[in-house]
Amino acid sequence: MPAAWGTALAKRPARNYGAPRSTETQDPMLAQFRIFLNTRLARLFFVVLIIPFVLWGVADVAKNFGNDTALAKVGSRKIEPPEFQDAFRQQLSQVSRMLGGKTEPTPAMRRGIAGQALERLIVQAAIAETVAGMGIAVPDEALRQSVFEIPAFRGRTGAFDRATFEGVLRQNNLTEGRFLELMRSDLGQRQLMEAVQVGVSVPDAMLKPVFAFQREQRVAELVELPFSAAPEPAAPETDTLRRAYDNDPQRYSAPAFRRIKAVILSPDTVSRDIQVPDADLQTYYDAHKAEFGGPEKRSLQVVVAQDEAAAQTLATQWITGADWAAMQQAAAAAGASAAQLDDAAQADIPGAELGDAAFKAAAETVTGPVKSPFGWQVFRVTKVTPGSEQTLDAVRDTIRQRVARERAVDDVYGRANKLEDALSAGTALDDLPPELGIAGIAGTLDAKGNTPDGDPAPIPAGGALRSAMITAAFAAAKNEPPHLIEGPDQSYFALVVEDETPPQVKPFEAVEAKVREDWTADQRRRAQETVASKLLAAAKAGGSLDDAAIIAGVRTDRTPPIGRSSPTPGVPPALVEPLFGLTLNDATMLETPEGFLVAKLVGIEAPDPAADPLGAGQMRTALTKAISQDVEMTYAAALRDRAKPTINRTLLESLTQ
Repeated sequence: MPAAWGTALAKRPARNYGAPRSTETQDPMLAQFRIFLNTRLARLFFVVLIIPFVLWGVADVAKNFGNDTALAKVGSRKIEPPEFQDAFRQQLSQVSRMLGGKTEPTPAMRRGIAGQALERLIVQAAIAETVAGMGIAVPDEALRQSVFEIPAFRGRTGAFDRATFEGVLRQNNLTEGRFLELMRSDLGQRQLMEAVQVGVSVPDAMLKPVFAFQREQRVAELVELPFSAAPEPAAPETDTLRRAYDNDPQRYSAPAFRRIKAVILSPDTVSRDIQVPDADLQTYYDAHKAEFGGPEKRSLQVVVAQDEAAAQTLATQWITGADWAAMQQAAAAAGASAAQLDDAAQADIPGAELGDAAFKAAAETVTGPVKSPFGWQVFRVTKVTPGSEQTLDAVRDTIRQRVARERAVDDVYGRANKLEDALSAGTALDDLPPELGIAGIAGTLDAKGNTPDGDPAPIPAGGALRSAMITAAFAAAKNEPPHLIEGPDQSYFALVVEDETPPQVKPFEAVEAKVREDWTADQRRRAQETVASKLLAAAKAGGSLDDAAIIAGVRTDRTPPIGRSSPTPGVPPALVEPLFGLTLNDATMLETPEGFLVAKLVGIEAPDPAADPLGAGQMRTALTKAISQDVEMTYAAALRDRAKPTINRTLLESLTQ
């Protein structure tokens, strides 16, 4: 079976399927129908049909036939099929990407996705109805100011630029009027929802347990038993190796291989042929300048006191020459707290007051007290890392690829329809026109995506799309006609299996060295598992893990405090979840790719929000945001129910299919 990979598909002359035959030749009933038209009965029928149009007019009669095309009504607003179809397609694509392109959505899944898409449109319409009913208006000046504040519309000077604004709208297929209409609607709805969220706060009764759970730290005694440290087993006999070989034939089998031919249609394949003018590159660069560089960052030393007098005393002590270690001690003595923030952007600093003051202060200068929701803050900027900016020439190729891909995304769907039509008509993969923007490949691979040589197959796709193609290649039958499959990230592909080779067990002589290596590794693993089991039994019986380790001839280490979410240097990540499932003085054992771990929980450090006002402030902000979102969703659901929407279920089912 050939193992070569390459672009084996080329355009061939279009097939001619012949001209259509005469309609009358195909259906003799047409001639009978024409004879009927000349009878008196037919003339009487047309007279009866014409009378209503003469008496009441064409418009009055026509309005009774399918005039209402709305899919749903929400108050005075209608949701028309094109609006629903756009939302449905977007959500269907998202679900397909979540499935990795491996599974086509079933009819039941399509109905569920359609229901979700329509429900979202209904909620949006209900909110818009409420905004209009309350008389919430967006003045032209407020709309103008909001547009001017959008970073994407700023030019080189950092101010609103008309040319940049128009360029961004062109890229998104929006007219100025339509964009302003969307902005005005969004601002009106935002006014309503922000008013609903006003007053949301997080009580201490909620903050304390959440803070304690998230910031709790644990300390353990830990014994590591790497496989590599196990004693070398005695050399095995050949019969022993043969038994190991016979007991696990799959381990020493060559995998199944399939030779496939495939085409790929994706934004990446289409974008190769899209030319982007230099003017458009400049427009994109101006609109996204913030992406081509990093924000300014600052490191701070912060002392937080609960009253202004104490904060002023600490500030005076700091200004007169106290170093950071002395300030930490002075803060503790005064009932205040001290903390450091390293390389933080302004948005990362808890509290807008502190962030604003910190990015206005000079380096190595004590500033404050500054009043904030956390108390009175005194701080010193210890380091300033300026923001960076790349020139257009430095990122020209990157921007060209981005813009071309964005434009390709808009074009892929139409090309996919043409590709599907061609495949449905029986067009072979070799005969597909290259104008579709497809990439063609052919070669041999296994279920892991490797060639017979063990190298990754050169499929011009990565990540989820590559996985989806490999899965489809091993799900299709040999010589099954190709059909279009939707992959992740707005990609499509079709393939045919030209040949297949079943898995084959390799002869013992060919893999004897591998069998010996595997047998030795198994013996080392068993030896370390025995030691780990004895240590675990001793620790669970109430004994000392350290004493048991001494008897076993291994070393016990004490871990630093371990948190739930942030990695701890020197601590295996696999240990974190089991450790937080233990009670004090309980033990656990787990296996990692490198060896066995035995750990005994010897300490639990419960955090106090009062001792970490900055951390507590960050968590309070996060909880407030989460609760505000819940309140907004609950209010939106209530508006939806109050609007009593009506849905054309028959039309929905038709559009869903």
